Amino acid sequence: MTDTVKLRIGTRGSPLALAQAYEVRDLLAKANPEISAEGDIEVVVISTTADRVTDRALSEIGGKGLFTKEIDEAQLNGEIDVAVHCIKDVPTILPDGIAMPVIMPREDVRDAFISTKYKSFADMPAGAIVGTASLRRQAMVLHKYPHLKVETFRGNVQTRLRKLEEGQADATLLAMAGLNRLGHPEIATQVISEDDMLPAVGQGALGLAIRAGDEKVANWLSSLHCHETDLRITAERAALRALDGSCKTPIAALAEIDKNGTMRLRVTIVRPDGSEWLDAERTLENPDIAGADRIGTDAGNELKERGGPDFILA
Repeated sequence: MTDTVKLRIGTRGSPLALAQAYEVRDLLAKANPEISAEGDIEVVVISTTADRVTDRALSEIGGKGLFTKEIDEAQLNGEIDVAVHCIKDVPTILPDGIAMPVIMPREDVRDAFISTKYKSFADMPAGAIVGTASLRRQAMVLHKYPHLKVETFRGNVQTRLRKLEEGQADATLLAMAGLNRLGHPEIATQVISEDDMLPAVGQGALGLAIRAGDEKVANWLSSLHCHETDLRITAERAALRALDGSCKTPIAALAEIDKNGTMRLRVTIVRPDGSEWLDAERTLENPDIAGADRIGTDAGNELKERGGPDFILA
């Protein structure tokens, strides 16, 4: 860090993570003249455990917090000022000393089906392999298409596409938001409706984390905040928190707000083998943060009670 750097943005080092960090950098420079000169904002790449260990499922090495742990530590140590996180990778309870005051406008929430052989799941023959690291995607595929096989398929977007080209699987699934941010939506063979595959909690949304109480940085970031996305994310994360979900439990949720201002929240849990699928739904007129949190918690508690203790795996 040189004396001219005024703000340091921490990020993982994948092409997608870097694209997101540079987008945030450019938006901040445009919105804040005092940090708009070249060199005022530095992007700092931080290697995380989840990036380094890619031969095992996240559930085997400690869960989703492994995407953020080292970045949180760098922030608390004063090595960075802002962290750019995909909300779906952020634990529902933030570490002490970390705040996430900004939720940016949400991208496409849908999943993308990608294959060089088939146009959709419906075209895949019995025994064909779908490679994905997401237990949510694995369980939903097994429930809807029990004739298919699923295998754990980890790595960044480029790694997974390479594995697909090498024939390690017949198809894979990625977030459409990531493909859009990389500038390559055409990679998607088919975009899957959220009605057919409900997305992960927070999918398509970015959060900006800071050290709690850092008002100077919070003020710089404030113009990037989207209140509607914050409401939607609040409801989804409240459901996840109530379910006490981990990387061992397939959980999906999506909150949407229609043109009349009514929020609709859908939450789904699935057994990892796809054998059982439970849904809950709530609506809320004129939502605020407290109300969004309340209906998310309520929906999550309903599913936790209906599923029983053996459904939600710690």
